Order: sequence, then C-alpha cells, then structure tokens
Amino acid sequence: MSLDPTYVMIRNYREATGFTPLYTMTVEEARRADAATEAGSWNWHEHPEEVFDLTFAGPAGQVPVRVYRPQSDQPLPLLMYFNGGGFVVGSVATSDSICRALSSFAQCVVVSVGYRLAPENPFPAAIDDSYAALKWAAEHAAELGADGRRIAVAGDSSGGNVAAVMALRARDHDGPPLSAQVLVYPPLHSNLDSDSMREHKDPMFFNAYSSKWFWSLYLADPADGDSPYASPLSAADHSRLPAALIMTGELCPVRDEGRLYADALARAGVPAQYHEYEGLPHGFLAVSAKLQTGRDALRLIAEFLQERFESDDVLEPVAAAAGALR
Repeated sequence: MSLDPTYVMIRNYREATGFTPLYTMTVEEARRADAATEAGSWNWHEHPEEVFDLTFAGPAGQVPVRVYRPQSDQPLPLLMYFNGGGFVVGSVATSDSICRALSSFAQCVVVSVGYRLAPENPFPAAIDDSYAALKWAAEHAAELGADGRRIAVAGDSSGGNVAAVMALRARDHDGPPLSAQVLVYPPLHSNLDSDSMREHKDPMFFNAYSSKWFWSLYLADPADGDSPYASPLSAADHSRLPAALIMTGELCPVRDEGRLYADALARAGVPAQYHEYEGLPHGFLAVSAKLQTGRDALRLIAEFLQERFESDDVLEPVAAAAGALR
C-alpha cells in the first residue's frame, strides 16, 4: 500500500511544518485549525449561477443551509449535502468547494446543511437537524427551483454517516422518497474492530485515533453507538433503501466500514457501487484542486446522481419559484 505522490508531498509538508493532529487539541483549537484548511473556490470547473445562505426553523432553533443553484428554466433535481468533520468540526463553509463542483457537474440544486455539532450538541442533534432539513427542502423544493420528487443525499466523512442515516430514517418514518445516497469515506460504526482501523494510525492523516476521538465527543453515552442512526452498519434491516455509491480510500481507517456497508446493502437487494481508491487516505475530495483522482471521483458522483435522477419517472412538470426563499 503505497501513498499517492500528491499525498507524499502533503505528508512531507506537514512533517516539515510541525503538523498537529486535531485529536491532540481542544475542541475549539480543532475547529480553528479545521477552518484554516478550508478550500477556496476551485477554478477548474464552472460554478453554479447562484449561491446563497438561508435558515429555517429546526428542532432546536434556526438551522443554516447554503443553497447552490445552476442556471435552468426547469426545476432541477435536489441534492442534500452533509459536511464532514467528525460531527465536531466542519461547516457549510468547509464543504463549499465540493458542493459547488457537484451542483455544476450534476446540474442539480444542492442544499448544504449546517447541523449542530458535538460535544455541545451530541447525538442525535446532528441527525435531528439534518432530517428536519431534508423534510424542509422537500416541502420547499419548488421555491428553491428544485423538483421535490427527485432527491438524493450525500456527504463525506461524518457527513457520509449522516447521509446514510437520512436514508434509513426516511425509510423508517415515511420521509421524502430518495433517489440515491452517496457516501464518501463514511464512518458507519462507532466501535468496529476492523483491519483498516488497526492498520492506519499515521498521525499526518485522519487515523484510528482521530476516529476514536470524534466518536467519544459525538456520543454522550457510548451505548448510543448501538443505534442504527449512529451506526448504520448495525441496522437490522438494510432493505428498501435508495441505490448507493460508496467511496473509500485504500489507506483510510474507515475503509472496511464502507466495504461492509456496500455488501450489506447488496445482500438486502439495494443496488450498491463500491469504489476504493488506491494509495489515498481519508479526505481526498478536499484536495481535488491538486489531485486528479479527486476530480475524477467528483465527476463519478455526478454521473451516478444524474443516472439515478433520470431513472425516476417525473409525471408532470413542477413549477419553479426560483429565488422565492432568498
């Protein structure tokens, strides 16, 4: 398992500049450090015509969302996006570049959700906010210029966990029907003793210690990890879920969780694609400005979404009221 050349350069730079793992910091220090790595707008693709921020009334106050909308005279499919950050760091700002790319490539409205963070707001706060956002966006799809009958969920890292949980919760509670779920290097079990978790402990990247630290802050009680809405891999039933695209990196500690989840979905009759990227650690989408493989992965996600959106029969046009919620 050799490290991709781009990540060799990243690793060398981090070693030379005294990189400090987030799990050795306080929560506030980790949030500041994570925000400092926020990617600027990528210049290698077109951007959606409109990007704007809104809030809506969530279960415990106002929930911020960021909306990305390409130019279109017709309602576009809707993608709910959930940022990574271990449920502790991260925001709509840190996932901005990814959302811009997906909105442009997949030609869909993207709603990025600023769910509450742990440890101040432990499980299930992030899940409650995100599910409220899913229902809100479905109800207001026309006002967003979107088609409420073509909705998918996606996320990277902890956001991949949230996306998987949204699919489970929507199924279990008669929520909005979903066309697809995209899970990028998702942590899907709070305490899985896997080969990949044992193998990957390099302090220059997200590793097994990172995973343990984030889960310890997300779960107020370790027993909460038994819930399928915390650990989707532990769900008793994976049937009747939307088709899935799952991506992991060969050198990622949660690699095996993604692979096992794809297997669980397939056994339950759910179409599931699994892609494992050679030589890459956790978080590779964020460096797509320098990593061609990251760009290719983003385009693959867009192609998968377009196929799933097109496979859903839309019987009659939905009138768009673009900009009504701005």
